[in-house]
Amino acid sequence: MSHAHGLASPVTSRPGTALKGRLRVPGDKSISHRSMIFGLLSIGETRVEGLLEGDDVLRTAEACRALGATITREGPGRWRIVGVGIGGLTEPSDALDFGNAGTGSRLMMGVAGSHPITTTFDGDASLRKRPMRRILDPLVKMGVTVVSEAEGGRVPLTLRGPRETIPITYETPAASAQIKSAILLAGLNSPGLTTVIEREATRDHTERMLRHFGAKVEVKPHGEDGRAITLQGQPELRGSTVVVPTDPSSAAFPLVAALITPGSDIILEGVMMNPLRTGLITTLLEMGASIERLNERDEGGETVADLRVRSSRLTGVTVPAARAPAMIDEYPILAVAASFAEGVTRMQGLHELRVKESDRLAAVAAGLAEAGVQYEIEGDDLIVHGSNGKVRGGGKPVATHLDHRIAMAFLVMGLATQEPMTVDDGAMIATSFPTFIPLMRELGATIQD
Repeated sequence: MSHAHGLASPVTSRPGTALKGRLRVPGDKSISHRSMIFGLLSIGETRVEGLLEGDDVLRTAEACRALGATITREGPGRWRIVGVGIGGLTEPSDALDFGNAGTGSRLMMGVAGSHPITTTFDGDASLRKRPMRRILDPLVKMGVTVVSEAEGGRVPLTLRGPRETIPITYETPAASAQIKSAILLAGLNSPGLTTVIEREATRDHTERMLRHFGAKVEVKPHGEDGRAITLQGQPELRGSTVVVPTDPSSAAFPLVAALITPGSDIILEGVMMNPLRTGLITTLLEMGASIERLNERDEGGETVADLRVRSSRLTGVTVPAARAPAMIDEYPILAVAASFAEGVTRMQGLHELRVKESDRLAAVAAGLAEAGVQYEIEGDDLIVHGSNGKVRGGGKPVATHLDHRIAMAFLVMGLATQEPMTVDDGAMIATSFPTFIPLMRELGATIQD
């Protein structure tokens, strides 16, 4: 496959045999980004095992190098980072190019923006379309100057940090772990207490990793479903070891492939079971999926388990909006599972999907239409009419809009449709799951690139 910036490379999947075997999907992207960033902000040496070596994370590593960290790769997934400590960042000589990495760019705005240096952020065509204003607004309150920005608060943009960052209390306007994390990371270089209030709990990897590296963080319930997270500023973070658990968002693709492909029986090894990341598994179990947790254990501050997944008859359910933060990246593949279910699945409150790598809601709907699946969009709800296991498939190649999750979701769909499915470009799958196609082939999937 060509690189994400080169020519489009269509990929086709077709129905074939049952999926069998064991596989370990790559390391979690969220924790991989953060392990690099915390390595940069720590004193001494940080060692990372199981790092996701996709393009997004490697861009974050390059940015950390540009800000002063010494980073060496010691083997597959094994990295060593010697940090400069909070307050020790050097001004980069060039713009930080994050490619397609929304998480890396947004988190790093909190890191670099809180230091008295000038930093320019840029990315590929897809990243340049993504809104950054809701990250910039709280940073400005903390004393960060937005020197320049593309229209609508988008990259390329340049930030200049203050001599001393102001601690704030901030209620996030949307359930977003990226907004929360950017503020907390900025708060590290701020005297006093920085507090983020969220009305709905979002994934808590930043809080867990702050503690792992020695920061003081207090988390209290706030309202019905929310939390208030308070960070004591200017700690001395100490280099640490991070074992990256496997990414539940990546595991979602072989997991659903096994559920919808008749006769399948697979084991997914070491999948992260953080309750703020398992919304998809909760939903699939409600739909009647056969998913067994085996050998639960702790890795790097996170609970992990092996999952045995067998093909299952699924039934449509209503997925409440409150579950969205725990599965925001999994809706494209859930829509595929819902296509094969009996009855109607209604996914509520998907506003956040409109501001992902693409307008994911529109992209999922267009792919469903190509495959002959009936659906409606009502406001921010996606309603999928299941076909009880008989999805036509075929149609024109699905437009991925440079979105890796759209590409993988519809390739999974093609393993169980009546006609093959093609996506217009598979190159960007490398941003999050570079081994997706070979690993799926090892299980018995027919995918041609």
